[in-house]
Amino acid sequence: MTAPEIPFIDLRPGEDDSAVRGAIDRVIARGWFVLGPEVEAFEAEFAAASHASHAVGVGTGTDAIALLLRAMSIGRGDEVIVPALTAAYTGLAVMLAGATPVFADVDPERLTLDPAACDAAITPRTVAIIPVHLYGQPADMSALQALAERRSVALIEDCCQAHLAISDGVPVGTRSAGGAFSFYPTKNLGALGDGGAVITNDATIAERVRRLRNGGQTDRYIHVEAGANSRLDELQAAVLRARLPFLARWTSRRRSLAAAYRRALPETIRPLREHDAGHVYHLFVIRSPERDALQSHLRASGIETLIHYPVPLPDQPAFAGVRRGECPNAARAARDILSLPLNPRLADADVARISDAVGAFQKGRILA
Repeated sequence: MTAPEIPFIDLRPGEDDSAVRGAIDRVIARGWFVLGPEVEAFEAEFAAASHASHAVGVGTGTDAIALLLRAMSIGRGDEVIVPALTAAYTGLAVMLAGATPVFADVDPERLTLDPAACDAAITPRTVAIIPVHLYGQPADMSALQALAERRSVALIEDCCQAHLAISDGVPVGTRSAGGAFSFYPTKNLGALGDGGAVITNDATIAERVRRLRNGGQTDRYIHVEAGANSRLDELQAAVLRARLPFLARWTSRRRSLAAAYRRALPETIRPLREHDAGHVYHLFVIRSPERDALQSHLRASGIETLIHYPVPLPDQPAFAGVRRGECPNAARAARDILSLPLNPRLADADVARISDAVGAFQKGRILA
């Protein structure tokens, strides 16, 4: 009998099904769909969960970064340093704000922004640094915070993969001017569509993001600046409110599955090392010099895997006109990283089966 396939992720509601459906019904019954009581309530609840003073719901995680930059008056003529290995949207958000992204290499073990490479990339035009808490692992915030203070540049956190992660005991998004979150359906806290939020402890930044997301309006039909149309809608806010109480338990399950992988995978396979107990394991990433062959083997074994991310930002056509330096760690990682299935609904038996399949591939390579 053929074993069932193991998908990378299943986005259908599970234990949260009744809560999600109830939230949707509540919004439909109320008949208020944009910037209403669900958004206001979610903002308060997410700010509290994130240990921030303010949260502002926006349309996407990309918009969260761009609007946070704009709220800090960062734009044309300014340079913003981002890591070379991340989703392209981090760099694209900088461009949406009118600024220029500058790519710095990543730490060879964390794969998050390397403080030394970041320091070397700073020029007189640099106004901000955006570390990404990649795969749910916090960047080296202590070093980056010290660097930002020493070089007099702003620090903004891309927390789009790191909901409720902790960096050296401090919640991500609160050690800087602000943090940007995505609620894309695959995220640890996902909506049923796009969504995002900015968290900050700065009331002035929060108020400006709130204005910018709604066309720059201070009152109905009164636009005092050129804002955007980036509003978290009531349906998504209600779904996020329904799911937020599950997030701590889901995060605990992710950590448990990651620990099981570390115990079961063969010693010849290198998972990314956990540098901070606050890691929330949005993804579980391993490295293999035979990544493509391993991925093909797992596909043939009924196991779906993905690559996050196969093309470093300096090599993306969208950034062809951006000043680039050498980023060997990012280039090397892009060739050998592979994301194994990891989500709260994954069974312990699935982890064992996936690890056995990886082990069989490694054994076959050794015997060959």
